[in-house]
Amino acid sequence: MTSCEVAVCDVAVVGGGVIGLVTAWRAARRGLRVAVVDPRPGGGAARVAAGMLAAVTELHHGEEALLDLNLASAARYPDFAAELAEAAGAGIGYRACGTLAVALDADDRALLRDLHQLQRRCGLDTQWLTGRECRKLEPMLAPGIRGGLRVDGDHQTDPRLLTAALLTACERAGVVFHRCEARELTLSATGERATGVTLDDGTALAAGQTVLAGGSRSADLAGLPPEVAVPVRPVKGQILRLRVLPGPTPFLSRTVRAVVRGGHVYLVPRLSGELVVGATSEERGWDTTVTAGGVYELLRDAHELVPGITELPLVETRAGLRPTTPDNAPLLGPTELPGLHLATGHHRNGVLLAPITGEALAECLVSGELPDYARPFHARRFSRAVREVPA
Repeated sequence: MTSCEVAVCDVAVVGGGVIGLVTAWRAARRGLRVAVVDPRPGGGAARVAAGMLAAVTELHHGEEALLDLNLASAARYPDFAAELAEAAGAGIGYRACGTLAVALDADDRALLRDLHQLQRRCGLDTQWLTGRECRKLEPMLAPGIRGGLRVDGDHQTDPRLLTAALLTACERAGVVFHRCEARELTLSATGERATGVTLDDGTALAAGQTVLAGGSRSADLAGLPPEVAVPVRPVKGQILRLRVLPGPTPFLSRTVRAVVRGGHVYLVPRLSGELVVGATSEERGWDTTVTAGGVYELLRDAHELVPGITELPLVETRAGLRPTTPDNAPLLGPTELPGLHLATGHHRNGVLLAPITGEALAECLVSGELPDYARPFHARRFSRAVREVPA
């Protein structure tokens, strides 16, 4: 488009990461004219993420309310993966492989036991194993493993394949991509409603509804009125990718997570031979530098867990930013400003929550109301004047 040209759509999605793309795809499938604004659609935190669908093993104290949403989204994944693969003509690397969470010493075992008790109180199906039983499932584990949890319901997908499939599905569904930055939110003459965004290339993108899905940078859009709270901060995560050499038996058959000296590490084996090791959690602002210390800590802890890992080729090191809210839960749906919605703040659960986020936002964009399951995570809960989501 030329400078100062006007484009019109029903929904403008600002942000082309996995959350923005799944929202755009689902909205387009509901018959809405959708545009995505992002200079590099398909990027974002999902390019770095490991893709664990770990509703059970990611459970933390104080996040029990989020558990139901995570479980509901995980349950949608088989059908979501099949539908998206059909729409895009390519799979997303979904594997129902299960997870094994293990501990290396007595203190770490106590932490894992505490998690097991929390899981049981929440009615979750997990099985405590001895160290010997853990090593029987995964022979590459270190001999010192003191115990673990078998979680057959926690699976995985490949976020890069997921993002690529969503890009193709969006294009086939008629989503229009504006590959530039959104400069400013535009408002009605009275300032009482969002009416779209102005783009860096000069295009005025008029939209009946606008969705902010920019991950950690969702609050950066100029023109946001002060009554709209978007309390999302970046939390840095460094991650490694290694290559498993061909052999008669799998290096690992499932995702393995561990508590190592109180810290967390995970290893995610792909059918392609890739092994993802992650991830640090650092409050470093906007820094995305891969550090020697971060790489060392991940390899050190992974080596204690699976000694053979040091023989594998290291093929990639990356750092990304998790979009994090004060309660580690997403911001979904209408804001204090009519016409403006949020789909951001998913923290470590963006890939896991992709199916249910797309579904919830599409329903809200069509009907004007969030589904019941999404209402505890409504976008207004941190606003200055918190209001109940309409029934």
